Amino acid sequence: MSETLPSPSVTTVDPRTPGAERTAVVTGASSGIGRATAERLVADDWRVLAVARREERLSQLAQENGCEILRVDVTDDESVSRLAGRVDELFPQGLHALVHVAGGALGTETVEGADLAKWRAMFESNTLGPVRVTQALLPAVRRSGSGSILVLSSTAAQVAYEGGAGYNAAKAGEHMMAAALRLELNGEPIRVIEIAPGMVATEEFSLVRLGGDRAAAAAVYEGVEEPLRAEDVADVIAYALHAPQHVNLDLVTLRPLAQAAAHKVARGAGI
Repeated sequence: MSETLPSPSVTTVDPRTPGAERTAVVTGASSGIGRATAERLVADDWRVLAVARREERLSQLAQENGCEILRVDVTDDESVSRLAGRVDELFPQGLHALVHVAGGALGTETVEGADLAKWRAMFESNTLGPVRVTQALLPAVRRSGSGSILVLSSTAAQVAYEGGAGYNAAKAGEHMMAAALRLELNGEPIRVIEIAPGMVATEEFSLVRLGGDRAAAAAVYEGVEEPLRAEDVADVIAYALHAPQHVNLDLVTLRPLAQAAAHKVARGAGI
């Protein structure tokens, strides 16, 4: 586990109700950054509803951490509608944080050789999924009287790279969705926060992207001393949510020290 960031002095999301229960939905919570975020928020005394497609992994998370769970596919309208109903049941007082983590990359094809099915899947999970869930849960966030919508994007939303066009485009769409939502909610007590990680070594991201090729997935991080871990990103997410409500971290970009940019990574340099 990583060393956690110091928490800001304010300990409640809603300063008008000190000590009130803090509630959160975390998507993509079956593994990686989503799981680490759910674990971190539970450790910080949040009541968390962790959602993902893989129910067996969610069950394990619930057994280990005591969070609420629900099988949800963010690309499916009916599934997200069930999520909204469950949030209303669990959190009648409202939802203090909606954390969008579900998403991911598929393939490394060029634009010329693009697999459009993979592009569609990436847009569904990374761009349209957060829109669909935000539409469904925004009433609950409003009901809290003081909430946050946090989007996990990527440095891929900021700079294109060869073999990444589909993921670049999907994450850029998510970035622009968050930016527009922030403008649309201006004047309401709802923060829109974007966290954009660079290289993060998780159990599945590169493995899924590269079609299950374990050797190719391992090569992504080969020679890189201390790429970010899921817990590092969860620390930053928790810090952003714990900041005083009048402080909005619009966009936080984080990378490992070894990565200066998407195309410039120190390998075997003994950092």
